[in-house]
Amino acid sequence: MATRATDAGTNQSVERAVSVLRALDSGRPELRVSDVAELTGLGSSTTSRLLSTLERLDMVERDPVSNLYRLSLGLLPLAATASNRHPVHRAARMVLQGLATRTGLGANVAVRRGGELMFLCNFEGTRAPKSYTQAGHTAPLHATSIGKCLLSGMAPKERRKLLGDPLDAHTEYTTTSHDLLDTEIDTVRRTGYAVEAEERALGRASLAAPVRDASGEIVAAISLWGPTSVLGDHSDTEGQRLALVREVIEAADAISQALGAL
Repeated sequence: MATRATDAGTNQSVERAVSVLRALDSGRPELRVSDVAELTGLGSSTTSRLLSTLERLDMVERDPVSNLYRLSLGLLPLAATASNRHPVHRAARMVLQGLATRTGLGANVAVRRGGELMFLCNFEGTRAPKSYTQAGHTAPLHATSIGKCLLSGMAPKERRKLLGDPLDAHTEYTTTSHDLLDTEIDTVRRTGYAVEAEERALGRASLAAPVRDASGEIVAAISLWGPTSVLGDHSDTEGQRLALVREVIEAADAISQALGAL
């Protein structure tokens, strides 16, 4: 449904234009005008006018053969600037690239955006399964190791209010109980890292550690991800997994120090 500008200081045209851009980021590479109208809740004529305006501004582009719309590369400079200017992205980029190279696994950094996490960058190692994660993609906090690290800076009551109840199940292994999630986050606080095995996607697991800023607050988290045989609770070589735990904690500490943490 389209968002109405009811609060003082809001602009309905801007809100509608943003809703159109977000509809084009819904997972399908190209959309018809009617598809965008359905996703946004706007009328077809309004949607068509907005798409034409955004096309002139190089925010969207239309395939000359199919007449389907997609996001334009004109958005890329804006997105790149926002990402590159973020202090966590600047501090983490080189550290994560080295981590992925050394371990052969995938390495991510993410921050919390409301009730979800948002990835700032992702590097793939030679042992990591194919990843569909990109900068700007979001993921559930409760079903990921990186999300559990981000939640570890919050009180249980605050987490329940943020996530709601019940917690969504993404696989049969997803933690869907707040009480169990509280226990897992207590372990994160005690050990300094989180483990997740097949809670978001079958066959994949991850290790994560929190990143702190100069005030000591958790502002981000990084993770290593890969096959469950390497990173899961029942990995083939326990010593290997513990070595990876040290890697991810040391990388998170390096990023925290770059952000001014003691």
